[in-house]
Amino acid sequence: MAQKSDNPADPFKKALAEATKVMADDPELTISYTVDPSGLSGDAMRLPQVSRRMTREEVLLARGTADALALNRKYHNDRTHARYAPPGDMARDLYEAMETARCEAMGARDMPGTAGNIDAKIGHEALRKGYDQISDASEAPLAAAAGYLIRHLATGRDMPAGAQNVMELWRGYIEAQAGGRLENLQDILADQTEFAKFARQVISDLGYGDQLGEDPDSEDDDQEDQAEDDAEDDQQPDSTGEDDDDQSADADPEQSQEDQQDQSQAQVSTEDMADQDLGEDAEMPEGEAPLEPPAPQPFSDADPNYRVYKGDHDEEIAAEDLAEPVELERLRAYLDQQLEPLKGAVSRLANKLQRRLQAQQNRSWEFDREEGILDAGRLARVVANPTTPLSFKVEKDTEFRDTIVTLLLDNSGSMRGRPISIAAICADVLARTLERCNVKVEILGFTTKAWKGGLAREAWLNDGRPQQPGRLNDLRHIIYKRADAPWRRARPNLGLMMKEGLLKENIDGEALEWAHRRMVNRREARKILMVISDGAPVDDSTLSVNPANYLEKHLRDVIAMVEKRKVVELLAIGIGHDVTRYYDRAVTITDVEQLAGAMTEQLAALFDSDPRARARVMGIRKAS
Repeated sequence: MAQKSDNPADPFKKALAEATKVMADDPELTISYTVDPSGLSGDAMRLPQVSRRMTREEVLLARGTADALALNRKYHNDRTHARYAPPGDMARDLYEAMETARCEAMGARDMPGTAGNIDAKIGHEALRKGYDQISDASEAPLAAAAGYLIRHLATGRDMPAGAQNVMELWRGYIEAQAGGRLENLQDILADQTEFAKFARQVISDLGYGDQLGEDPDSEDDDQEDQAEDDAEDDQQPDSTGEDDDDQSADADPEQSQEDQQDQSQAQVSTEDMADQDLGEDAEMPEGEAPLEPPAPQPFSDADPNYRVYKGDHDEEIAAEDLAEPVELERLRAYLDQQLEPLKGAVSRLANKLQRRLQAQQNRSWEFDREEGILDAGRLARVVANPTTPLSFKVEKDTEFRDTIVTLLLDNSGSMRGRPISIAAICADVLARTLERCNVKVEILGFTTKAWKGGLAREAWLNDGRPQQPGRLNDLRHIIYKRADAPWRRARPNLGLMMKEGLLKENIDGEALEWAHRRMVNRREARKILMVISDGAPVDDSTLSVNPANYLEKHLRDVIAMVEKRKVVELLAIGIGHDVTRYYDRAVTITDVEQLAGAMTEQLAALFDSDPRARARVMGIRKAS
């Protein structure tokens, strides 16, 4: 029996998904709710995320987006669309906008209930893009205005405020240029081919005919004419055919044989020249395949046998590109509010770390050296006894000069709630603390773009499900704070971890290799990488068709590579999960509220000048 979900939004999501499949007339459609841009990819539809609060705006946006995409699925034919699509950028934008409007207008005519939902979606997008603030047509997108006008004329409905504003700014111009064509709009809505021809004519009327490219219908006419001409040529006798036949019959057989021999020699000579052009390097032993393409580079430096079925859709993205600035500020305020009771304890630990680091950062000197800086404090001895040699001093190097620390945070779904909140605030406070001590900090996160496989899995299914395909999900590696960025600039970014729908699956091995690759290219002399995770790597789509330890083995291989190269010092903290079976230097905490103390102690131990103290905290056994 399936466990009942405690998310109040789940019944709504399920009902909307079923209704969308019916509307799209496609029971095989897969529907997901995600923070990614909405859209259709093959048999997968992405809808905006709906949080537990189920605000009216979220519900209307999800319903409107679902209706719009379902209507596109029902009324739109990709092959017809591609056939008439113009190559020019502006012409293509106009063409796409008008086709979208056609599908939505068809839905409003056949299923009137969709009209209001799609109005809500259009209004939301128009306000988000600031269309209600535009006062000059030159600042308003013509393509959007043309799409809005098509939908308005086809349905008779007024557009939402922002969209109405953009439409009215361009309406006079569009109707002046193409008004006569717009009168017959209702008659061609149901025929995509006729509408595509109509859209191309409107684009030409608006002054972008030079971007339309060749007329697809004229190409068909040319092909038909060519076929007819060929057929006529085959049926008509050749005026010179009989003469040619007679000449062929009367020709000297020896002459024909000589001609054939000349042609053969010419062909051989041409092949010889081609071989000579390849150079001496082209000469290969007999039986070997000529000039085989080089083998592809392994995807992983740690394990050449680790495979990724399709990595085209993986992304490395800055946190600020996953949400608008206003939303990041709101999420950051929510994070601060959630962790208000814990801030005092975290701050005290951070101050303790800072004091320990700054104590080692103070200058220390080695005295009575034969060279270095003249020790002015001991000049009195030279005055009292001129035979006493001058005394010099040398400044000791601090333990953590020229250092970078990278915090790699697990952004998987199992971290949702208090664990990710505390991880975010601890990373925030540690970044601020280390920055005061002139230690650079980078904060990274890792998750996937979809649950149970993304576009990579779709490609695998379309290819016939080959055996042991390797990783079958699309990675999302997030940069919350770059090492050279000041903490104050990156502070709002950490609120992104509170975004509903962000946290999905975790593929730790590739994330660790990514973070390591970023660090080894840095100029700092000392590099420290701290991983914070709450479990073993898990991706259902990958593990369902590969060996059960596929991702775990890769993680172990990456850890072994990092430890062997010794360029980066690696340590880990497991939240409720024993990570010591993966990492040599690791600690496991059972309560997420212990995270701040564990992070502080681990970092402080790395900078401790006493090797025994460092070994005690880091769990390193003293070598015999």
